[in-house]
Amino acid sequence: MNYGKQFIDEDDIASVIEVLKSDFLTQGPKVELFESKISDFVNSKFAIAVNSASSALHIACLAIGLKKNDIFWTVPNTFVASANCGIHCGAKVDFVDIDYQTLNISILSLEEKLIHASKNNSLPKVLITVHFAGQPTMQEEIFNLSKKYNFKIIEDASHSLGALREGEKVGSCKWSDISVFSFHPVKMITTAEGGMAVTNDISLADKMKSLRTHGIVREENVMNRKNQPSFYYEQQHLGFNYRMNDISAALGISQLQKIEKFVQKRNYLANFYDDQFEDLPFKSQKIIENTLSSYHLYVITLDRNYLKIHSRNELYEKLLNQGIKTNLHYLPVHLHPFYKSMGFDDGHFPVSENYANSSLSIPLYYSMTESDQEKVIKTFRKIFND
Repeated sequence: MNYGKQFIDEDDIASVIEVLKSDFLTQGPKVELFESKISDFVNSKFAIAVNSASSALHIACLAIGLKKNDIFWTVPNTFVASANCGIHCGAKVDFVDIDYQTLNISILSLEEKLIHASKNNSLPKVLITVHFAGQPTMQEEIFNLSKKYNFKIIEDASHSLGALREGEKVGSCKWSDISVFSFHPVKMITTAEGGMAVTNDISLADKMKSLRTHGIVREENVMNRKNQPSFYYEQQHLGFNYRMNDISAALGISQLQKIEKFVQKRNYLANFYDDQFEDLPFKSQKIIENTLSSYHLYVITLDRNYLKIHSRNELYEKLLNQGIKTNLHYLPVHLHPFYKSMGFDDGHFPVSENYANSSLSIPLYYSMTESDQEKVIKTFRKIFND
């Protein structure tokens, strides 16, 4: 039993077969339709489909103007793509530690770091927030800080399609410039591989559309040369081949129709875990008020008293021996060799480091059955009661 897995039904399969029999396989009408469906769902004005969330983060940074020697911040408790995207732009990364209960960026640590950076003339140009495990960050508070300290916001919402904060759907960009989603198989919906950037700013949308296709534009109103034949196009800056194909988009369209029941089932499973694990020596992620998590992950963090006797790695191996595969999300970004070579080291972000040494993501996915979940619960009880 894995910690996560995709759910594919007959409608999904039929949607892909339909495209395979059509005239378009690469970027075509299904991509455009998928973009409009996502925009409608999250209440954004524009959506740009790409081949991965990593690609979406990269073009989001470029569109927002992040460049060589600029400073950007993110959190250590994330996949490396949240930091790599700015490095690819030549910018300099720094991190803000997480809150030990919500596992999202600590608003207190962020404000303290901004005050210090303001005094030292080292404020970030961009802050990349991460909605860990499906819980949105307190974007409204971060947005207020952005107005005071003049930084742009990219939401790495890879985990949180279908989530809500203060009644706002993640992706509405009410409190950010750009939001990014992932459609990797273990995420909320899948396109096999794929990502999406959403925004309400037409200039950012146009720039990202161009960047995903080699920096090429085809619209006459933005071309340098006017009155050209319909086949004419211009490369106006250096871009990439980050396009999504119609096969992936068709799968995404079909999957999106199930997003609300996906989120509902994940919340049901998570709440049942919470009830059943109440007396065991670990805690789950605290979900803050006025928030609906999409529960991409269900994470447990072991109590310190338990860790004095047993290690997290012991628990991992015991679960694995019982056929239950768990995972760590994540190894702190700043402790990877690439980032340590920049000067980051152990002890720099202690909350993220302590979390990484005491936590596991345990099985939670839409197709998880009652018997699957009972097996996990009984296995935990046996391990902790032996």
